[in-house]
Amino acid sequence: MKLFVATRNKGKLREIEDLLMGLDVQIFSYDDFPDLSETLEDCDSFRENAMKKGREAALATGILSLADDSGLMVDALGGAPGVHSARYAGKQGDHAANNSKLLDEMRTIPCGRRTARFVCFMALISPDGRTWESEGICEGIIARDFAGSGGFGFDPLFYLPEFGKTMAELDLRVKNSISHRGRALQQIRAILIEILSEKGNG
Repeated sequence: MKLFVATRNKGKLREIEDLLMGLDVQIFSYDDFPDLSETLEDCDSFRENAMKKGREAALATGILSLADDSGLMVDALGGAPGVHSARYAGKQGDHAANNSKLLDEMRTIPCGRRTARFVCFMALISPDGRTWESEGICEGIIARDFAGSGGFGFDPLFYLPEFGKTMAELDLRVKNSISHRGRALQQIRAILIEILSEKGNG
């Protein structure tokens, strides 16, 4: 079965490929469709952005498409950066600038008020309009400095007390088992298994 994953983020694609390993699924991305334009994520919620991106991808590619929108919500910042996580510092996907801005804005926030969560909403949409949804949340704390070289985005600043490490310090398999994207994708994996089973029995 063919599956289009609506992302150019190589780190995200690697995580998704790892979590879908073992399924009879051939994964494609924007790199395989060079003429396909990315969806403008201009909605007010993770769900709306993911649904919009998934619908456009399914119609444009003609194959089952998986889209997600995810981001960091920091309590002390009123839920920011939220849906603006990827362009928090202005330029889309500038992880270093985004992290530096977050660290600067959190500099005076005391330990007890540094709670945050990663949120991921996923939409799996077929060209005929059938839609499946999932959501994953991972709670943590904004660290006072960068730690770790793995992952991407805000991972070096997202500290997990139960592990004593930031998300960027975790082994990929461990990260995928507890991360917001991992939790959302585990639900999608179960849905894909059902779809594959239906195809096999059809």
